[in-house]
Amino acid sequence: MLNRIMWTHNAASKRRPAKAWASWIGVLAAVAGFNAKALHAAEPYPSRAIRLIVPFSPGGGADQLARTLQPALMNAFGQSLVIDNRGGASGVIGTELAARAAPDGHTLLLITTTHTVNPSLIRKLPYDSVQDFTPITLAVTQPNILVVHPSVSAKSLKELIALARTSKLTFASGGNGSQPHLGGELLQIVSGIELTHVPYKGSGPGVTAVLAGQVTMMFVGPLAIEGHVRAGKLRALAVCDTKRSAILPDIPTAAEAGVAGIESGTWYGFLAPARTSQTIVATVHTNITRTMALPEVKSRLLAQGAEIVGSGPQQFAQLLRDEIAKWAKTVKRAGITPE
Repeated sequence: MLNRIMWTHNAASKRRPAKAWASWIGVLAAVAGFNAKALHAAEPYPSRAIRLIVPFSPGGGADQLARTLQPALMNAFGQSLVIDNRGGASGVIGTELAARAAPDGHTLLLITTTHTVNPSLIRKLPYDSVQDFTPITLAVTQPNILVVHPSVSAKSLKELIALARTSKLTFASGGNGSQPHLGGELLQIVSGIELTHVPYKGSGPGVTAVLAGQVTMMFVGPLAIEGHVRAGKLRALAVCDTKRSAILPDIPTAAEAGVAGIESGTWYGFLAPARTSQTIVATVHTNITRTMALPEVKSRLLAQGAEIVGSGPQQFAQLLRDEIAKWAKTVKRAGITPE
């Protein structure tokens, strides 16, 4: 009888281990998973190099800003900051890459006004310009300045509008859908005048055409025309912003010149992939704004015609929505066909 009991006990013991081990394996896996998550959550940020995607080719305004901030940002983060230029398709290629990146703060995106214009110019974007990103900050702005050739009789913005009602005037741009183009379209919409758009392959050739007197006017950033304005080779009529330019303080704003509602220009801001934690966003925001406030960085930005903003994430999110709506309306009224 005792032997039978012992045999039954031993047999049961042999049958149990499979279930017991499976149960223990499940528990251990859960604990390991929990520990991995806890370890990941406790991991300091940033824990490795940060990649800053600039969705434009080297040498442009966005690239210039990124490289101006790069050394000080590396000090702020305590990690390398790798600038990854991914130009092409009006910024779409690099922007899509950022949208697909892990939301861990180690991939950031530097955008310009183009980000909010593209939804109206490109029929099928491979990402959602709002939902696929987490706003961090509107860093700096560079307003358009309306310049004309000195041979133009108009000495003010109102005189230019009056002249356009009796003469055929032209305006240059860096291509269809560019900020100089949309600036000209805004002026026509607000003032009711008609201008002839002359697109060039970049803002540089457009400025050259105005300097040569081949085109009447152009809306362009201050860096491209400041020297020409000071030399008397171009006449600046208005700054298309709510405040005057720091490097051309004598030029009135468009509103001061009597025509409100034509504010345009290029701004630069930072985004992270959607679902990036607010803790990481706060860290990135603090490091960027503190970097721009450093005297040596601030002086360089001002010398480039940039107006430092450093807005909060919520304000930047609202700006993105407002800009998308604004340019959608402008593109539609201008009759620009999406590609």
